[in-house]
Amino acid sequence: MKIISDWFQRLFNDPQAVILTIVLALGASVILVMGRDLAPVLASMVIAYLLEGIVQLLQHRARLPRLLAVIVVFMLFITFVLFLLLGLLPMASRQLTQLVQEFPSMLVKGQNLLLSLPAMYPEFITEAQILEVINAAKAEIATWGQKALSWSLAAGMGFITIVVYLVLVPLLVFFFLKDKTLILGWLRGFLPHDHSLAQQVWGEVDRQMGNYVRGKFLEILVVWVATFVVFAAMGLQFSMLLALMVGLSVIVPYIGAVVVTVPVALVAFFQWGSGSEFGWLMGLYLFVQMLDGNILVPLLFSEVVDLHPIAIIAAVLVFGGLWGFWGIFFAIPLATVVQSILKAWPRPALAVAE
Repeated sequence: MKIISDWFQRLFNDPQAVILTIVLALGASVILVMGRDLAPVLASMVIAYLLEGIVQLLQHRARLPRLLAVIVVFMLFITFVLFLLLGLLPMASRQLTQLVQEFPSMLVKGQNLLLSLPAMYPEFITEAQILEVINAAKAEIATWGQKALSWSLAAGMGFITIVVYLVLVPLLVFFFLKDKTLILGWLRGFLPHDHSLAQQVWGEVDRQMGNYVRGKFLEILVVWVATFVVFAAMGLQFSMLLALMVGLSVIVPYIGAVVVTVPVALVAFFQWGSGSEFGWLMGLYLFVQMLDGNILVPLLFSEVVDLHPIAIIAAVLVFGGLWGFWGIFFAIPLATVVQSILKAWPRPALAVAE
């Protein structure tokens, strides 16, 4: 017990460390316990945080008053949301419906291709093995179909909730932007007068998270548009839906790019076979991925703290398990939060042996 007691005293011998621990514990508790109920508020805070950078840019560069800058940014945000709801989502939904309708014919083509393998490579594979693979795939597809049906029913039941979000979230975003100073001042009133360590950690976290999240949104848009141009120019079916999937795949480093390549390759193969069109499309697609990894990412995230790939994958698994999609999206900035806290944590000077 003495070892644990000494370790505890060494970590929390500074009052600033105690204050920081209480703030972190309260914040994490609110998110874990009331996260589902406060989802519109939390989503609005995230969106307002993302838009704050543009507001400050208009304030400093264009010399606009804060209220006018907030109104301009908010109108741009509403325009973007309307574009998503009235332009992107209907198109992606139509292409998803077409993909579902063509899925049985794709399955037949895939089954015929598999059944032809034993004749082509009899020394490596048998017909019994192919039939076993086909049966396993059919069982898995049936399971996916049941899950999709359950999800669609749940989505229908949540239609009213979605409508409420569409009204509440923009309203909350506007007030978070407009009354930022007032809200932050109110929150500081609950903190001790001396909370310099918490301010230091937040300053580092704000810099890292702001750079990362805003850069990630820009990366999604650039990759999505570039991929859509390539797919549409090549005449690939479901180009908007697949390009959107590719754009969203950058949320999950390493894993996302590998996973999304599978549907792109399958759709291209079933449309053109293994001919030259398939080769050109996959070559251009991999070229876009290479530009993203070697040019766009270093350009957008040059100021973000480097994290080891093991730390990134672990963060995706942990935070994704806790908070789903948003946990995956914020996995890297949350990992930088942990890194910033560990760096700023006060450490007592080690006793020097006389």
